[in-house]
Amino acid sequence: MSLESDMELLGGVSLFEGLTRDQLRLLAFGAEHRFLRKGEILFRAEARADAGFIVVSGEVNLVEGEGDARHVALSVGRGALLGEMALMADIRRPATAVTASDCDFIRISRPLFRRMLQEYPDIAAALHARIAGELSAMLEGIDALALVFDYDEDEEAPASPTSD
Repeated sequence: MSLESDMELLGGVSLFEGLTRDQLRLLAFGAEHRFLRKGEILFRAEARADAGFIVVSGEVNLVEGEGDARHVALSVGRGALLGEMALMADIRRPATAVTASDCDFIRISRPLFRRMLQEYPDIAAALHARIAGELSAMLEGIDALALVFDYDEDEEAPASPTSD
């Protein structure tokens, strides 16, 4: 793929929305492509995560469990970012990523992403605000579910909260 098409794809990933053309160019230029055939493993569950992967083409299955308990938890395609948190923190992969078809990926290393944050502090501030907002929304959802689970056994359980 060309640098321009990589920039266009990266600009469509929610984590990178709002980046300028120069910022997208730096990210695309520093990233690397990786091609895998159908059935190959991109990464394994519990492996140390040092990069995020954007699906350029193909479909990837995120697989959880082992043996008889093994199941596809999620399937993703073009434009999906796998390992968003790996760009920011030293974590372990929560699932195994197996290609469901031939796939092309853009690999963004943590050092490259950190360089972006250092060179463009406004990106870091926007990312911090986004993560804080998502965490706040998740906590509100947990609080709403608490109503369902916090009832006296002699009472009827309240109705599950619904979203608008």
